[in-house]
Amino acid sequence: MLSSARPAPLNLWIFHPQPRRRNDLFANGTRLIEDLDDRRRTARTGHWSPDAGADHGPSVRSTRGLDWFVFFLADVQTGFGPFVAVYLTTQKWTQIEIGLILSVGGLIALLGQIPGGALVDWARSERLVAGLAVSMIGVSALAYAAWPIFPVVLSAAVLQSASSCVLGPAIAAISLGLVGQSAISRRLGRNARFASIGSGVAAVGMGTCGYLFSSRAVFLVTVALAIPAIVAITRIRADEVNSDRAHGAIPNSDKTRSRTTSIAMLGRNRPLLEFALVLMLFQFANAAMLPLVGSILTRQSSIWAPALIGACMVMPQIMVAAVSPWVGGRAQVWGRRPLLLIGIGALVIRGLLFSFVREPHFLIAIQVLDGVAASVFGVLVPLIVVDVTYGSGHFNLAQGIAGTATGLGASASMIFAGYLSDRFGSEVAFLALAMIAATALAVVCLVMPETRPPISEYPRSG
Repeated sequence: MLSSARPAPLNLWIFHPQPRRRNDLFANGTRLIEDLDDRRRTARTGHWSPDAGADHGPSVRSTRGLDWFVFFLADVQTGFGPFVAVYLTTQKWTQIEIGLILSVGGLIALLGQIPGGALVDWARSERLVAGLAVSMIGVSALAYAAWPIFPVVLSAAVLQSASSCVLGPAIAAISLGLVGQSAISRRLGRNARFASIGSGVAAVGMGTCGYLFSSRAVFLVTVALAIPAIVAITRIRADEVNSDRAHGAIPNSDKTRSRTTSIAMLGRNRPLLEFALVLMLFQFANAAMLPLVGSILTRQSSIWAPALIGACMVMPQIMVAAVSPWVGGRAQVWGRRPLLLIGIGALVIRGLLFSFVREPHFLIAIQVLDGVAASVFGVLVPLIVVDVTYGSGHFNLAQGIAGTATGLGASASMIFAGYLSDRFGSEVAFLALAMIAATALAVVCLVMPETRPPISEYPRSG
């Protein structure tokens, strides 16, 4: 039911027959549009407040700035994937040394999730934190290219991994600070689309540069791409990113300090811990699937294996780019749990199909299901964290908890699946991973609640 308060009548004096000054006409025309917006908002939500038209969302400049920042950041981070091992191999590094560098980087990426989120919560400028992190990644890439000796590369790997721990929470924080809780799901879907496109474009471009020039060129391209990423983030207007809202706190309209809760409350946040368990199980089942497929393809044809594995990697990226905005929109209409069930269900089916299918073309087609799962979790991970922690002021620290659970699941997956594949065969390994995914599905069905808040509970901007 509509509240008893009603918007003020439309101010129609701009149609008065007496001449008016041009700036007066413009000002009152603007008020007329704002009144119309208020009426539409009242009809849509059933509520009205005197400052309902005060927040019109971010400007086009800020929106486009965030789009391009996500795009170029995906480009930059792509340079530190499989290209590291290829490059260090060309520099006559031993496999033990390469493995040590990759292991140290992975360990820092795992341990740095919670401190990285806490740093973003502590900072008063998420844009500055993100810009500095991108700069540090650029420095790391330059170190790889210029001085490929063990101490320098080890330091660069640590710096790159630590910086990456900050960037995920920073992007989600900037997005939340720009659009608020009520519009964050669609913004996250848009982020996932641009990140996917950026990763795909970068993989093709860097692979081409590595083939035409040298593997060192990949890191020089990474340095070059860090520059437009920094330029893009400067396009986001600082006054449009509400810092309190970006940290998951509820801003007070009287400009006093925002309300927050203690960090210890996160340890008692049952929905957050249940979701962290789901994430750990999901990554436990998911992380080892593509490497196992790569092993199968390599045994079948070592000549065509690189191209087939590349196709297996590109197919999910295409799906993420196409589906993620739809996922963001459906999350507001359907809720979070139905989409979680779809994403985990796709992983279960994928594991079962991999257990029986060996035809390379069918293996690539099955990777469409990986794109479905990636689209769902790419949007829902930060979105559900927003749902269960909004008002605490520790949104980004909670993202670190979710990231740690994800990293633990991925690490265990590689060891577990590798052991089963060597001992019992890849078919058994895929079936076991499918069973773990089914366990995650059961947790969502039986334990985890729906986290989408009612529309009436979305906080208004102060």
